[in-house]
Amino acid sequence: MRYYILTLFLMLVAQSAYALDIVYPKQNEVTINSSSTFFAGSADVKEPLKINGIDVPVHASGGFAKAVELNVGENKFVIESGDEKQIFKIIRPSSKDSQSAEKPELLYDSARTFMTIKDNVPLRSTPVDGGINRIAHYQEGIPVNVIGEKNGFYKIKLNETQNAWISMNDVRSADEFITAKLLNRDSIDDDKYYIFKMDFDKKVPYIIEGGYPFVVKFYGVEDKPDNTFTFTFPIKQKLVGYSGKYEGNSFILKIRKFPEVSSERPLKNIKIVVDAGHGGDEIGALGCLRDKEKDINLAIARNLASELRVRGAKVIMTRSGDDTVELYDRVDITNKNDAMIFISIHGNALPDNMDPNKNSGTSIYYYYPQSKALADSIMKTMDAQLPLADDLVRKGSLAVVRNTNALSVLIEVGYLINPSDNAYLIDKEIQQKAGKAIADGIEEFLKD
Repeated sequence: MRYYILTLFLMLVAQSAYALDIVYPKQNEVTINSSSTFFAGSADVKEPLKINGIDVPVHASGGFAKAVELNVGENKFVIESGDEKQIFKIIRPSSKDSQSAEKPELLYDSARTFMTIKDNVPLRSTPVDGGINRIAHYQEGIPVNVIGEKNGFYKIKLNETQNAWISMNDVRSADEFITAKLLNRDSIDDDKYYIFKMDFDKKVPYIIEGGYPFVVKFYGVEDKPDNTFTFTFPIKQKLVGYSGKYEGNSFILKIRKFPEVSSERPLKNIKIVVDAGHGGDEIGALGCLRDKEKDINLAIARNLASELRVRGAKVIMTRSGDDTVELYDRVDITNKNDAMIFISIHGNALPDNMDPNKNSGTSIYYYYPQSKALADSIMKTMDAQLPLADDLVRKGSLAVVRNTNALSVLIEVGYLINPSDNAYLIDKEIQQKAGKAIADGIEEFLKD
């Protein structure tokens, strides 16, 4: 009965209160450097909606979305709903105006030594600031041998066969680095982690490859083949989080042991961070009906947290209300609380060159391979229990999933600018079901 009353209320609001409201584009005169864009918003379901004379379907909720092509230069769009009219002017620059020439790679005559100047500096496989090309994150004070540059990045020589890239803004010139000595290596007994300690006489670059077996490579180590020391740990369990960092000149590697899991209550005592994306000053995306992503995220996150607590999990929320929480503070909360699992809740949006009506459903993102099995398990239960489509599990370079020591996934529950998805996302019953489905997926991962 409660669900029926809520649904009836939403339908009455949609049918009685809507004037023509364009959510995107945000202004009537904009410049968009794309061959296409889209209009999204709401209109009276009783009136025909037209864009440049072409009929546009309006969802029962009042939401609509329509992709349009853009010619180079000025594009005029007239949007009509009953007696209402709005006019948009969209400028598409020519390709010559927007192109920037890529500089060729410059190789130096001899290697130069630089050193990282802050923590969390990305080491990349390509000289591009974006994508899934991060292969490590360095602390302050790690030396690198630079042999060239391109596009604002230094080219690093790790050994004779492997190179990497680092932003010029993240390093400074340093004393010449030749090689380091591996002084000692040891393992430390711990109930929750496999802990390994590698002592060097100075810091060296490294890459944690993870996997089975678990591999870490240290570069610039004397008396090792190709000056590369490879540490290998034959782990048999499913990976559930790890970290590696320097304490002084000692590298400390921690691999979390798989917890004892009860078949009846698999979530008991499992520490989980639930992250409601955005919040406070950061609204996130706007839905067709101007619902704010931050509010939808929080509603689903609260339902998830409640489900997890009932099942015995120890839950930490990055925000419990409409609070502003910085991106890396969410990571710090996870790492400082030594959480095993991190779940970030979001609603999806699209760039201009995509069609909102052709993109719908739930997407789940991970960065490190150890988290893919968890993402797959959650997607399976969400796909089975929710009316939203399976929009795939994907690898994505997102700050909150690539910097946590926990198993970390980011869930885009649905697309706010897809009219059908938007109607589901603001439905209280669907929000509750989403929380349950995610909790079920975590349970299945732990039991498997």
